Amino acid sequence: MDGRTADSRLVRAARADRPQTLPVWFMRQAGRSLPEYRESRAGVAMLDACLDPALAAEITLQPVRRHGVDAAVFFSDIVVPVLLAGVDVKIVPGRGPVIDEPVRSAADILRLRPLEPEALAPISDAVRIVVDELGSTPLIGFGGAPYTLASYLVEGGPSKDQLRTRALMRTDPHAWSALLNWAADVTGEFLRAQVLAGASVVQLFDSWAGSLSRDDYVRRVSPHSKRAFQALRGLEVPRIHFGLGMGEMLDVLPGLGADVVGIDWRLPLDEANRRLGGAVPLQGNIDAAFLSAPWPLVERHVRDVVERGADAPAHIVNLGHGVPPETDPTVLTRIVELVHAL
Repeated sequence: MDGRTADSRLVRAARADRPQTLPVWFMRQAGRSLPEYRESRAGVAMLDACLDPALAAEITLQPVRRHGVDAAVFFSDIVVPVLLAGVDVKIVPGRGPVIDEPVRSAADILRLRPLEPEALAPISDAVRIVVDELGSTPLIGFGGAPYTLASYLVEGGPSKDQLRTRALMRTDPHAWSALLNWAADVTGEFLRAQVLAGASVVQLFDSWAGSLSRDDYVRRVSPHSKRAFQALRGLEVPRIHFGLGMGEMLDVLPGLGADVVGIDWRLPLDEANRRLGGAVPLQGNIDAAFLSAPWPLVERHVRDVVERGADAPAHIVNLGHGVPPETDPTVLTRIVELVHAL
């Protein structure tokens, strides 16, 4: 709001103003691949770390100091607003978010409570600490898309195919709509709190939308992702949408409020640009499988990704998904240096 990040590479690219030097950051850069992260998190449960403002801020800042990336991404988890709304959720190491009492009926959905703004105080406090230290480097706020949040609630944990979730979508459309509206509202409040505290850009993650047909996504899911973005009305920050396996729905995303479309590793950026009519900035899409390869292969792949993104209005270099925990951090640093030199 005060303009300190307006001329940053990432914000300019997100506004379709291609800077001379490409911006780069990595999804899940604040996390398990860094030894300083593991030291900071020693003996602290994941959700406890997310709700400790000083610790969450420190973890958010670590990859900026180490890698020289063009943005920090707020350290948290997409289920944090669900927890703060009163749902009993925990993160099980090696598995992910787990809900012991899944939400599978209209009665279960009626018991869900709204997210009260005061519950977000630890989030706002952490963001303020980060923004004060970052200066002209932007902070990316984030939230989980309604479909992905709903799938955790219905399945009770991670699921590869979301069978129960899609069954609810088909058998009880009224309950489905109520559940996704609730998920859109809690993640929208989560995003809004981050922006009001100083985040310069936001990203909505839809990790499981690739399990849907295009028709189901358009009719039964996309209006709720639009609702999540609409929580930011009046706040002029660029909005990134990233979803896995959404190659057939890319053209829908700008209409939901996305200024930038994140592309996973499956679809080349030149093809993604063609499907979007050459009108939308892209983010992505280095294949994380290359991160463990010899450097000459990594360099060749990064150069190819950059070349394929050259015709888009702008390109924010990133992975096609998150940083794997076993990644050697020096590889990420070398990728940042390479991208900045191209």
